[in-house]
Amino acid sequence: MEKRVYILEGLDCANCAAKVEAKIRQMPEVEYASVAYATKQLRVSAPDHTGLMEKMQAAIDAIEDGITLVPRNRKASTTVSKTKVYVLEGLDCPNCAAKIERKIKTMDGVDDVSITYANKQMRLSAGRPDVLIPSIQKAIDGMEDGITVIPKEEIKKEDKKKEEKSAVPEKYRPLLTIGVGAVLFLIGFLMIHIGGLEESDLRLLPLFVVSYLILGGKVLMTALRNIKKGQVFDENFLMCIATLGAFAIREFPEAVGVMLFYRIGEYFEDRATEQSRSQIMDAVDLRPEVVNLVVGDEVRVMDAEEAVVGDIVLVRPGDRVPLDGVVIEGETRLDTSAITGEPVPVKAGVGDLVSSGCVNTSGQIKIRVEKVLEESMVTRILDSVENAAASKPNIDKFITRFARVYTPFVVLFAAVVAVVLPFVIPNWHFFVDADYAGAVGVVYGTSGTASVLTALTFLVISCPCALVLSVPLAFFSGIGAASKKNILFKGGVAIESLKNVKAVVMDKTGTITKGNFVVQSAVCADETMTPEELLALSAGCELSSTHPIGSSIVEAAKEKHLEIERPSRVEEIAGHGIRAEISRGVVLCGNRKLMDANGVDLSGYKKEQFGTEVLTALNGTFVGHIVIADTIKPDAVDAIARTKKYGIITAMLTGDAEDSARAVAAEAGIDEVHAKLLPEDKFNELQKIRQKHGSVMFVGDGINDAPVLAGADVGAAMGSGADAAIEAADVVFMTSEMAAIPQAIDIARATARISWQNVYFALAIKAIVMAAGLFGFANMWVAVFADTGVSVLCLLNSIRILYRE
Repeated sequence: MEKRVYILEGLDCANCAAKVEAKIRQMPEVEYASVAYATKQLRVSAPDHTGLMEKMQAAIDAIEDGITLVPRNRKASTTVSKTKVYVLEGLDCPNCAAKIERKIKTMDGVDDVSITYANKQMRLSAGRPDVLIPSIQKAIDGMEDGITVIPKEEIKKEDKKKEEKSAVPEKYRPLLTIGVGAVLFLIGFLMIHIGGLEESDLRLLPLFVVSYLILGGKVLMTALRNIKKGQVFDENFLMCIATLGAFAIREFPEAVGVMLFYRIGEYFEDRATEQSRSQIMDAVDLRPEVVNLVVGDEVRVMDAEEAVVGDIVLVRPGDRVPLDGVVIEGETRLDTSAITGEPVPVKAGVGDLVSSGCVNTSGQIKIRVEKVLEESMVTRILDSVENAAASKPNIDKFITRFARVYTPFVVLFAAVVAVVLPFVIPNWHFFVDADYAGAVGVVYGTSGTASVLTALTFLVISCPCALVLSVPLAFFSGIGAASKKNILFKGGVAIESLKNVKAVVMDKTGTITKGNFVVQSAVCADETMTPEELLALSAGCELSSTHPIGSSIVEAAKEKHLEIERPSRVEEIAGHGIRAEISRGVVLCGNRKLMDANGVDLSGYKKEQFGTEVLTALNGTFVGHIVIADTIKPDAVDAIARTKKYGIITAMLTGDAEDSARAVAAEAGIDEVHAKLLPEDKFNELQKIRQKHGSVMFVGDGINDAPVLAGADVGAAMGSGADAAIEAADVVFMTSEMAAIPQAIDIARATARISWQNVYFALAIKAIVMAAGLFGFANMWVAVFADTGVSVLCLLNSIRILYRE
């Protein structure tokens, strides 16, 4: 008896693990099987393992979707796995994308694969991805015709070649066949209604057959090829059976009309899909096509991907900065809203770093390239969106599983209606309009005709494309809409999780506050000195200090244009403050320890505000203190108020003192405060908040926030924060503004709401049409609308997210 261990990739449910174990134990080839959910391992004992893995995978697919069986030794090799992106040119069916993905996941050498129909991209993880492409292409050819695997970097070159070869744009070619077929159909329609011929007149058959072959020839050939490959329940086959069945019962106009409307609906569906895809990608793809390379005194235009580090690039007014670099000549103002969300143009001059994607609004500048196109900011943003699209939410996985059951069920139901119903209920056709059911040449009477027509109607609406297409597109649109607001979701799962958040927990410094020191007030001890004099006196002490607190005092005095006297002698006392000598005498500027050490009477000192305080004494007499504190971000109060309108609790975790933390929370409107926390304490407090309120989102920006970000249901990092925090987060707020929090929640909820609207709408329309067909109130023409028409409507509903304010 041979024992082997497999990894169940994608196993995310303990109950699923139990079902998989029970299913495999029932297989006659298996002697024993056990699944350990904690390690996702499947241990199998069997006399012969030849072909067993494929059989077990089929058994798992029958009960759970998204779980891939991988030999344990193959799993170990993923440590050197490389991920590469390819475009599946010719992919025009979301259901096909799901089938291809399942097939590739079972192939040897493949560590992971994800196909996103919305952008036709396949992300392949393997030791050597390019080596696997020939076998992957062969596997795809065995399932679907006309799909070519092309490396992403070569796709533009392929598009240019096609444009040069083709006299007629490819997207308009279907209109030619639809137009010719429609004209012939219209001639036949006029011969019936004006010429007085019956719809079942055999003299009309040649005309309708020619029209049908022009319209549906490609559909017929695709269906035949797929049948040879063992794929029966696809849209092409079902449409062929429905329309050929209509020919069989001499419903010639209906057979051709249904195919005509199917092709029209399919065309609009393809165009709408392509349009939505381009809208989403245009919103985030700020990469330049060309750059203006400076060579001596000349400017040469070349492809952006050819630029290398060190090249000098000219950026004229109105141009978008093509690559990340440093300004070496000129001065201008840059519109950085596409990258940072900052609405006010910022000044840029010699020595300043500039990011690709920013728009030059005024002067001409030259920049030295610091990063090539693949490493620039615009590429990072685009990659983040594409990576996010490859991460599929649970509703997407549910729809994929549902689609695999829905179509066979409806087809089976159609067979029962056509074959069984006339014999079980002979007179059931009294519901059906007599003219509609009165076709000639029926095998078993009027009731049988009604049964066949109803069954054909069911076949037309049995394809789940409206669901399989619209749900992932809704999430892709949500990711695109968020990126337009400089919010980068790292996957559909993050959007799905964010809509269920019950509490938003935030770090203080750098998240709610700006993370800088600003003088809040100058409090005098008596009337002999004004606040301005106190600030100038303290600033003179701090002129040579490099401490952020001292710098903030000097900066505040300069902003008020106060006259600052430079001390003749300065002594910095570590841990206490500064002793300086000026024309008026000796000035002490520091903390209470400094005052006590020099015998300064502090009876007139009273602390009334939160923040760091710098005490000042002149010639041994306490004259006042300066209050310095981190400033709250301008949008914090409004952002937190908007967040609370969603019924979400807000909380703050910080290592700062209790009084300072509570003052910030009170000003911002935060519900709960947890202060004086060490980095390791933050995670424990987060868990307590989760137990109390439910799913939590944590927003932070520091390295010490990374563990909490990873442990939260949704982790969000400010784009200005530490790389470790950004890496651990599920969402990145590129603007580093608090307003991004309610915006992200709004987009997440809208995305989930629209995706479920599509599910309910598509299923409701299909159910209504099936019921109406059963009772004779709907024919195949209506069924076409329930299929392709509903797909287009759901698709248009999905991209509504892009236009939300």
